[in-house]
Amino acid sequence: MTELQRTGFNERLSAAADAKRAMLAKFKPRTAVAAPLPVDRTATRAAELERVRSERLAAKAAKRLALAEAAEAAREAEEAVAAAALDAKRGERKERKALTKAEQKAKRDARYAARKARR
Repeated sequence: MTELQRTGFNERLSAAADAKRAMLAKFKPRTAVAAPLPVDRTATRAAELERVRSERLAAKAAKRLALAEAAEAAREAEEAVAAAALDAKRGERKERKALTKAEQKAKRDARYAARKARR
């Protein structure tokens, strides 16, 4: 069989070299096909983390604002109750003074009438 193919030493060396070149050509990058760009996972993770942090910060700020508004409303309600109590107290005092003045006038008139009656 060897004689039928008539392969000599030089032919076998060149065939081996061709086979090696063919094997190496398989592993060489092809210029016709562009490799897809790798996904930058660290950048996407960082962007997602920043988005989540900003959402949490906004939620926290909204919660603080709501608590501050509730505290302000409670303080205003307490002030209104205190002002109403003070107005009621002042009204009672004015009534007492008015009654006291009326009583004093009645006593004075009674003394005046008694003095007039004696003369």
